[in-house]
Amino acid sequence: MIIITTSRRPTRRIRTFCNDLAHCIPNSIRINRGKLSREGLAEKAYELEANRVMIVDRWKGGPGKIELFNVKESLIGVPPLIYIRGIKLQREMGFPKFRPLRSLAITATYASRDEEIPKLADALSSFLKVPTAKSNELLERRYHALMAIFRDAMERIRITFFKLPENREIGPRITVSHLIWSLEKPSR
Repeated sequence: MIIITTSRRPTRRIRTFCNDLAHCIPNSIRINRGKLSREGLAEKAYELEANRVMIVDRWKGGPGKIELFNVKESLIGVPPLIYIRGIKLQREMGFPKFRPLRSLAITATYASRDEEIPKLADALSSFLKVPTAKSNELLERRYHALMAIFRDAMERIRITFFKLPENREIGPRITVSHLIWSLEKPSR
C-alpha cells in the first residue's frame, strides 16, 4: 500500500492534488500529516501496513516536489526526486468525481535519444508496483487507467492520467521542472 501525504503546512491546492493522486493510483490512501515527523510518518505507515510513502512538498504556495520513500524502520528515499513546474487538477479539467481506480498501467512516449523518460517510467513503475505497457497491450489487458509520460511542445516532461477505455484525460496533469536521480546529501 502507498501512503500519499503532504508537507507540514499544505495549501488547499496541495490537499486536492494529493486526493487526485490517491484516486488515480491503485492501492493508495491519502492521510493528513499534521505535525508528524518523518519518523512518525514511518510509524503511521507501519500501523497501516503500508510499505511506500509519497510526500508532496510545498513551494511558493503550490506543489513543489514529490519525494518517494520505502518504509523499513524509517523512511528510505527512492530516486527520483521530482520537482514540479506546475499542475492541473481533475476539477480544472472538468472531470466529475469518480471511484478510485483499481488498475493502472504506465506508458512512455519518447524520442530514441531521450534517456530520462524511460528511466522515469521504469522508476515509477517499480515504486507504484504497476506495469509499463505498450499501446497494443492496453486494450487487451483492460486497465482502468493509464499514466502517460511524455514531452510537451516546450520539451518539458509531463505526467498525466487517462481513463480507459474512453481514453479521456482525467488528470492530475503534472509538468516536471527537473528530476534528481542521486539522493546523497552533500558532505560539509
